[in-house]
Amino acid sequence: MSVISELIRSEADGTISFGDYSLEAKAKLDHFAHAGDLYKVKTCREITKLERNGMFVYESVPGTAVTGFLATESEVSFRAEGKEDVQITLELEPGTEYDIRINEMDSGVMKTNLGGKLSISVEMDGEHSAAVCISRK
Repeated sequence: MSVISELIRSEADGTISFGDYSLEAKAKLDHFAHAGDLYKVKTCREITKLERNGMFVYESVPGTAVTGFLATESEVSFRAEGKEDVQITLELEPGTEYDIRINEMDSGVMKTNLGGKLSISVEMDGEHSAAVCISRK
């Protein structure tokens, strides 16, 4: 099991990694520059939250470690790891349908609410990460 000891970092492939679900107390890092944006991460055992330029991007309850996070206009993809099953909420385009794939298995189509929030449940076994891909239909 891996955590992001820096709380957030840029990867060589242009993605970011963030989160440390092993922390008992909340830790945060603000003003992290990546690809022209400023990120803020808050993370601990109970929650991991990511903001970009002051706007909500990602939240998991309980906390997770996320690697390879990449968000484009048509897709969000990442690997999440945690000690137990998690609920992940993402900010996407309001009122839009998205195809959900977890570990390359079709998990159906969901529509975001008027605020653009999309929530999914991801099963975690405490040993392996789960690959999540959410694509606009």
